[in-house]
Amino acid sequence: MTIKKKKEIIDDGKSPENRLSLFPDEVLERVLGFVKSHKDRSAVSLVCKDWYTAERWSRTHVFIGNCYSVSPEIVARRFPNIRSVTLKGKPRFSDFNLVPPDWGADIHSWLVIFASAFPFLEELRLKRMTVTDESLDFLARSFTGFKALSLVSCDGFSTNGLASIASYCRNLTELDIQESGVDELGGSWLSCFPENFMALEALNFANLNSEVNFDALERLVARCRSLKVLKVNKSITLEQLRRLLMRAPQLVELGTGSFSQDHSLRTDGELEVAFNNCKSLHTLSGLWEVSSMYLPALYPACANLVFLNLSYAALQSTELAKLLPNCPLLRRLWVLDTVEDKGLEAVASNCHFLEELRVFPADPFDQEIIQEGVGTGVTEFGFVAVSEGCPNLQYVLYFCRQMTNAAVATVVRNCPNFTHFRLCIMNMCEPDYLTNEPMDEAFGAVVKTCTRLRRLAVSGLLTDRAFEYIGTYAKNLETLSVAFAGSSDRGMQCVLEGCPKLRKLEIRDCPFGNSALLSGLERYETMRSLWMSACKVTIDGCCLLARKMPRLNVEVIKEDENDETHAEKVYVYRSVAGPRRDAPPFVLTL
Repeated sequence: MTIKKKKEIIDDGKSPENRLSLFPDEVLERVLGFVKSHKDRSAVSLVCKDWYTAERWSRTHVFIGNCYSVSPEIVARRFPNIRSVTLKGKPRFSDFNLVPPDWGADIHSWLVIFASAFPFLEELRLKRMTVTDESLDFLARSFTGFKALSLVSCDGFSTNGLASIASYCRNLTELDIQESGVDELGGSWLSCFPENFMALEALNFANLNSEVNFDALERLVARCRSLKVLKVNKSITLEQLRRLLMRAPQLVELGTGSFSQDHSLRTDGELEVAFNNCKSLHTLSGLWEVSSMYLPALYPACANLVFLNLSYAALQSTELAKLLPNCPLLRRLWVLDTVEDKGLEAVASNCHFLEELRVFPADPFDQEIIQEGVGTGVTEFGFVAVSEGCPNLQYVLYFCRQMTNAAVATVVRNCPNFTHFRLCIMNMCEPDYLTNEPMDEAFGAVVKTCTRLRRLAVSGLLTDRAFEYIGTYAKNLETLSVAFAGSSDRGMQCVLEGCPKLRKLEIRDCPFGNSALLSGLERYETMRSLWMSACKVTIDGCCLLARKMPRLNVEVIKEDENDETHAEKVYVYRSVAGPRRDAPPFVLTL
């Protein structure tokens, strides 16, 4: 198009939409190729019909946050050139065994449609989906150019399915198995990679428990010169890890095996040399059964670390204090509460650029410790210390057994840029242990101070006042998780009425009933999902919601067939595909 012609279009007096529609399609599609965010692309598609069409043809990746919000047939019709799919299945509370294992979210029907609609599919990233060996074999044989498979918190498959992926995906660059329930039939699946296969760039089998064929693994690592990510399981000894590191000094992410005493290791110095060769390492995780005698071998590899995941390593405070000075660039740190407050003081002293901290409980089910509340773990003192030393903190997940309103207020005053704040006081309905007051003012301080807050998990003794604060101040909140909290329906009503950007609301064991559920009639279609369990919602209340909002899927998980009144577990989500076709008998779709 000439400059003169462009000027005529601009000056023709037509509406902005008509001017946009005359923008050259090939240019528009090229520009949209630089828009990566699925939210931004969805917004672009709403500008006008031509932009909708251009976005449709130029889209190569699709993100689906709920596999029942749309059907695979609709996706195939809407986007003809998809190369990569990210798909989430079961509600997040399935991680806490609140969703029956045979609830649904099977990937196979999606694969069947994709095989005909997207034969050039290259990437599939699944979370909380059911994946069978049959599905993995079908995937491996149907997509000749397939490159990347990520299975996070998935179930239903065995190492035989992984063997199919290894055998037939000749262009595979990534195989990532995280926190998935795998039926382990032995480690021979690694032998299924062809001897001339050299494409792998990322391999993660850290959560598998069985021993693997180490000779096959070592050969695979040696010939895949582009391998950047390697996360092995705890069956890999220190001597084996040393050999792998010597084969792959180019790694940028490493998940170690067992870090306990290894009599086959020739010298500590050789392990240190192996780590010293890994000059590009920026992520380190694993360290099962860690032995402090080998920790110094890690020091040479820590200089460039930005992420240190010690959530499987029961380190003591003294060990952490020796390790952290070697990590001057750390941005993300995951630890167990065995480090105690002294360990968090070491974090504050050494990790001034820290942006994310997660502190997990080493033993969340030790009832004796939970009841006594003493002897182990972290407290408000460690939390405050980190906030004083790490002013850039934006993400926190903090498991503890005691907390105060004043401490939380201090933390957010020191770190006002939190986008994710997840405080988990492990004793249910625990008040401020010093004043015996509810924890309302703590979370009031969070939402008043942290104006960019997107995700919030609350805990402790909370009344409706905490939810009034959330509804009044948390205007950017997208995800809220609530358990054992609130006084009445008013709490949930405040959240639904006051949080305009809320997308996911997860509630369990709260006194919220039908009035609270029905207060969200004008909100649910703009949200991704609502989960309620062990609340005071009834079947009649759910039926009324379904009648008033026919475009929502309202599902009740029935655990007691004789209970015709109480809705024990309720899952509400928007869908353009209508009621799902694979609901098991215990799921009542209203």
